[in-house]
Amino acid sequence: MSDTIDRTRATARPGVAPTLASALRPVVGELPVRLDAWDGSVAGPEDAPRVALNSPDALRRLLWHPGELGAAQAYVTGEIDLAGDVDATLTHLRTVGARRGLAGRRPDPRALARMVRAVVSVAGLGRAPAPPASQARLRGRLHSPGRDRSAISHHYDLSNEFYSLILDPRLAYSCAYYAGPETTLEQAQGAKLDLVCRKLGLQPGMHLLDVGCGWGSLSLYAAEHFGARVTGVTISAEQKAFIDARIAERGLADSVRIRLQDSRAVDDGPYDAVASLEMGEHVGRANYPAYVEVLRRNVRPEGRVLVQQMSRRGRHPGGGPFIEAFIAPDMYMRPVGETVELVEAGGLEVRDVHGLREHYVRTVEDWIEQLESHADRVRELIGEEGLRVWRLYLVGGAQAFRDGRMGVDQILAVRRGDDGASGMPWRRDW
Repeated sequence: MSDTIDRTRATARPGVAPTLASALRPVVGELPVRLDAWDGSVAGPEDAPRVALNSPDALRRLLWHPGELGAAQAYVTGEIDLAGDVDATLTHLRTVGARRGLAGRRPDPRALARMVRAVVSVAGLGRAPAPPASQARLRGRLHSPGRDRSAISHHYDLSNEFYSLILDPRLAYSCAYYAGPETTLEQAQGAKLDLVCRKLGLQPGMHLLDVGCGWGSLSLYAAEHFGARVTGVTISAEQKAFIDARIAERGLADSVRIRLQDSRAVDDGPYDAVASLEMGEHVGRANYPAYVEVLRRNVRPEGRVLVQQMSRRGRHPGGGPFIEAFIAPDMYMRPVGETVELVEAGGLEVRDVHGLREHYVRTVEDWIEQLESHADRVRELIGEEGLRVWRLYLVGGAQAFRDGRMGVDQILAVRRGDDGASGMPWRRDW
């Protein structure tokens, strides 16, 4: 008789998805998604984006790391799946959250306790699942040279082939400059490099310092199209090997030299011009004045400095828990006005600030298209987990620029001469 009662109770017990929906209702209202759980149960509107919970570990991650980090860990490991378009699903969730006023709202302690009990009842209370293999693991003092090398290696040394599948043929890994909707990624990156060189006033024979030169897109372009001599510095061995091969292929050994060197050690100026494209985000909050000093001391009086850099307002200057854990550990971004103040406090006169936020939306959308078109090869190179990391990274980045939570700007500055002269033209010629 007791066995019959136990079986009846088990049969009557709601499934995983309805249990979670009931526990979440006091906090978020009705589920904004169609939830498919590992036990076959479902909950939520039939016409909503579908989210699959494939393993109890997904919920355990959220218990140990509530919010963005736990959700990201579960997605990249496949414990959570988004059945449809990732961009559309995340946009839907953000829209519903804004409409219901959920952002930043703390749940009632009793409601939170009910949620935890519900999760434990369906997933069990175990130890935190191990971090995904793709999550960064850094040691050492923040922004020490060794730790910075590890952070850069984590992101940039996946393989040159991987980046060649996503970026344009020049491997320009920064915001492009589009003339209109018909502009291709390759054309837009060429236009960005041309714009940088013209803003710097490059002429044949001038010597350019490229700080954080990446895969050499600017270094090679300045030499080939403006006749400049270029010294580029990077701390990525993969990037240096790639650029050195292109220098040899194009016969530019007399024009372009790449050094494997921490930018803080660069002290062989003065150069005629200095550029640094999307590296300032990686130097850290406390080190930014030292970074500006590297730019200032290495440019001649009346020489120009161009910094292209991402900006961010509000919480998470590192980009948020997912970015900080999986993509760019130790990154720091600030509002563009604060960066301008730091550049001027460091002895450079800011002459122009050019916002390119909408251009980054389009740039990242083009990178996403290339990622998905080469998904099979990307999976071979960095695994299914790596593919998921990059899909989430790029989709989230496009949304952040689209929604105005992040920006990107070209900041043009000059080192004035002793007599105060800037050497700048009366009118812009770019």
